[in-house]
Amino acid sequence: MTLTGSCMCGSIAYTVEADTYVSALCHCNDCQKWSGGAFTSNAVVPRASFKVTKGTPNSYDGIGTSGKINKHFFCPTCGSSLYTELEIMPDMTCIKAGTLDGGEANFKGKVDVEFYVKDRPAYLVAVEGAKQEQLLG
Repeated sequence: MTLTGSCMCGSIAYTVEADTYVSALCHCNDCQKWSGGAFTSNAVVPRASFKVTKGTPNSYDGIGTSGKINKHFFCPTCGSSLYTELEIMPDMTCIKAGTLDGGEANFKGKVDVEFYVKDRPAYLVAVEGAKQEQLLG
């Protein structure tokens, strides 16, 4: 399966060649701060399958609850959040689902897992059928 995506202005584009991905919501405080929302929605793919095909994103290193680095990549022109490389998950890339082309942000109607549900705002409820993880892992 080939996935493609880009930032809002089109300066940065990427492609993924992977058999599948894990659809994940993350409610950790780092994701809340980075997204400006209650969580991030992510397509988690093997890092080796992910390739930036246009432009050069900027990055910012945050420190996660684990004490490890969360490297956030974003467009230097429009500021779109693109993907994260977590030191705690060295073989995976977490693509921000809203940047995916072709309606893939819908995750084909299924969320596989929610991470850091301990930090999920009280006004949200668990996604039915999704694995619920207190932390990452």
